Amino acid sequence: MTDPNHPLNIDTLAIRAGGMRTSFNEHSEALFPTVSFVHESASMAAKRFTGEEPGYIYSRFTNPTVDMFEQRLAALEGAESAIATATGMAAISTLAMTLCSVGDHIVTSGSVFGSTLNVFGAQVMGKFGVTCEVVNSTSLDVWAAAIRPGTKLIFLETPSNPTAEVFDIAAIAEMARKVGAVFAVDNCFCTPILQRPLSLGADVVVHSASKHLDGQGRVMGGALVGSKELCREKVYNFLRTIGPTLAPFNAWVILKGLETLPIRMRAHSENALALALWLEAHPKVAKVNYPFLDSHPAVALAKRQQSGGGAVLSFTVKGGKAEAWKVVDGVKIMSITGNLGDVKTTITHPASTTHSRMTQAARDASGITDTLIRVAVGLESQNDLQEDLNRGLSSI
Repeated sequence: MTDPNHPLNIDTLAIRAGGMRTSFNEHSEALFPTVSFVHESASMAAKRFTGEEPGYIYSRFTNPTVDMFEQRLAALEGAESAIATATGMAAISTLAMTLCSVGDHIVTSGSVFGSTLNVFGAQVMGKFGVTCEVVNSTSLDVWAAAIRPGTKLIFLETPSNPTAEVFDIAAIAEMARKVGAVFAVDNCFCTPILQRPLSLGADVVVHSASKHLDGQGRVMGGALVGSKELCREKVYNFLRTIGPTLAPFNAWVILKGLETLPIRMRAHSENALALALWLEAHPKVAKVNYPFLDSHPAVALAKRQQSGGGAVLSFTVKGGKAEAWKVVDGVKIMSITGNLGDVKTTITHPASTTHSRMTQAARDASGITDTLIRVAVGLESQNDLQEDLNRGLSSI
């Protein structure tokens, strides 16, 4: 399976990569719900704790089920290694705390999940003498001006949440290399099925595995994917000590979710594009944000970097907050929830939910207005989804 002369297709890797069998030769990957592992002797225990001998010790940092998830995700991203974490935010926090110390500088897009800005800013990293500059633009000139010799971490998500901005990964990767910064890309919206940031020059890929990797909104999880040096020699030591660990059961659920990831992501993309085109023609809709629409300002870049548009779109309604809330309240099929990456379509008003902890100025700079609605398109019938949204749109 790892023969470089006969590389496997990503659809096969999603099902077969990272598999380990016990002496029972089970076909489905085994779940190991154990805190610790037994050693045959004091000598073996000593060697395993010092790293002289490989083996499982304690599930905070070594567990076979978690290992299988890490190996499969790394294979899908085309990476050497991966580290699993308890949540996506645990992955982001772990990365920042592993890489940055007093006097270091972070550059991040403003178009990221609100909690990410809180981690990089005064609430968390600022307490440890780390400064952060927020870039509210896709302009490469603006990014070049923000990145400086003291920059240690550059972070963005593309397409962005919830306005679907698209960033030039290869160009920003080159800027990061010039100053020796680590460049991280949140690949939550696309997953490795639609986009592989490492192949475009990124150093590390960040995932909230609670989203598409699981695919049914069942468990929490996160991951960092990159080089063996970054994951195993740097991040691993932080995780072993601090413990933002993915539980074995959650790892097993997500591991099984990966088996259907390729077919789900392609179906999500097809359904989302159809809904985006329908919304674009609706008289009550002012604007639709979706990377594969011809009207998107970076559609050409999106199609170079991605093989599909993904599941998430957003749109602004004509009117104000009251009209946006009417649309959300009008749905009967879509779930009103802040989660995304589910086979069930979800709808939310970002300014008052997922991004409400951001300041008004930060929301304004990111284009998160009171008239913006985000839809994470699931796998239901397209006709039913259109009819569902039309109920609310027709009421305004």
